[in-house]
Amino acid sequence: MISSTPALLIIDMQKAIDDPKWGRRGQPQTEANLQRLLEAWRERRLPVVHVRHDSTDPQSPYRAGTAGNDFKAEVEPQIGEPVVDKRTNSAFIGTDLMDVLDELQIRTLVIGGVLLENSVDATVRMAANLGFEVIVPEDAVASTDRTDLQGRLWSAEDVHALTLAVLQGEYAQVKTTDAVIGMLP
Repeated sequence: MISSTPALLIIDMQKAIDDPKWGRRGQPQTEANLQRLLEAWRERRLPVVHVRHDSTDPQSPYRAGTAGNDFKAEVEPQIGEPVVDKRTNSAFIGTDLMDVLDELQIRTLVIGGVLLENSVDATVRMAANLGFEVIVPEDAVASTDRTDLQGRLWSAEDVHALTLAVLQGEYAQVKTTDAVIGMLP
């Protein structure tokens, strides 16, 4: 059981993530599992916070005012669900996220979305450092293929597995979507 009222924090689930610019993405079940989490939160009337990336890069598919900036249909915010706009990788930097969480009296965050190795990772680490209990549903976050500094290509699946392993324990509890839903009050 989760020890306090958990907020579901959904990061950067916008149409821009489907742009070919990002390369091959793994974890095709991410949207479906986020949708399941959203349904569980909404059924229980638990707080949901959406994070929208408003890139300042004129070439970014996440740039405000473009079709890519729109939320994906599976995770479209409902009236009353806060939307936090960010311009960096962490949802805490330069945003009102802390104010939103303080107003909702949240100490536990379930964080899903994209990309695990980028904005999700940065937000999870900062949340843990700020004293939040953090849970990452491993099948409700997604990664992309990455090339390291020596030119080796790492598959999205390997990037995903390693990032989750690094976060587990020190920064978050890594669980499945089913396990997270089973822990809800």
